Amino acid sequence: MVTASAPAKVYLFGEHAVVYGEPAVPCAIERRAQVTVEEREEGVRVNLQDLTIDGFTVEYDSSDDDRPDVDVSDSLVDAGMGYVNEAIEQAREAAGAPEAGFDITVEGDIPLGAGLGSSAAVAVAAIRAATAELGVELDAREVAARAYQVEHAVQQGEASRADTFCSAMGGAVRVEGDDCRTIDGVDNLPLVVGYDGGAGDTGALVAGVRDVKDRYDFAADTVTAIGDLVRQGERALVEGDVEEVGRLMNFNHGLLSALGVSSRSLDSMVWAARDADALGAKLTGAGGGGCIVALDESEDALTALSYTPGCEDAFRAELDTEGVRIE
Repeated sequence: MVTASAPAKVYLFGEHAVVYGEPAVPCAIERRAQVTVEEREEGVRVNLQDLTIDGFTVEYDSSDDDRPDVDVSDSLVDAGMGYVNEAIEQAREAAGAPEAGFDITVEGDIPLGAGLGSSAAVAVAAIRAATAELGVELDAREVAARAYQVEHAVQQGEASRADTFCSAMGGAVRVEGDDCRTIDGVDNLPLVVGYDGGAGDTGALVAGVRDVKDRYDFAADTVTAIGDLVRQGERALVEGDVEEVGRLMNFNHGLLSALGVSSRSLDSMVWAARDADALGAKLTGAGGGGCIVALDESEDALTALSYTPGCEDAFRAELDTEGVRIE
């Protein structure tokens, strides 16, 4: 039996635009998905636990197309099953064991579908644990590459490498197309996360951005503008100019809102953090619901978010400099 874990992430800049080859800068935070894998004679049995703030547990056997019956949106359950199933296929391929069977338990404290990279963390941890259980050691970059293939399959070709690379490597990273790099010298950031208790449909939101981008030239220009902003934000991050990072996060949220991926609850949390003098605040991830990330060295943004209607949870998030690991 092998247990591996991988961290969640927040986007400082660049979600959605990264799908079109623009750069993005996500960073890992100290919330983890943990996957335990034990080889069995045949088939795959999966137990999913605590993948939302309230938590839910399901068990299904992928060998007979069983589908869990839980009070969670169908799209989230189907996606969650898809990520685990595709991760197992990647592990089997890496180990040259196409018929390997597994008992799998997935746990963690990353809200599902909330913009914190739960799917990437699960895929990364599952591949690392399953390959290790089969006696194959993959380094973090190999795990990231295979986990990207998982997201690419489940998201029907609309995924970027950003989430999976960040979860596998840890720390702050820069992704532009197939060019994936870690950003050295980023030790910590005063990150605060607000969560509205909901989740966006990543596939639908990505498709919506593609539609508006194809329909309007100014929307295509907005995607390009996000890329330019990311390049400037990366420089500020490397130089340690946290105030500039915050200002650019604010701009990034405005551009994402223009593309139609924010929501009333996300905007309310963003403005609550800004009104509490956060250096910057924006949605993180696909949008539509889920989480925002703010920069604030004081406790004011955290306090403001805890009193904001529609914010179900708020917490300070430490930068996690370690990526996927065996527990």
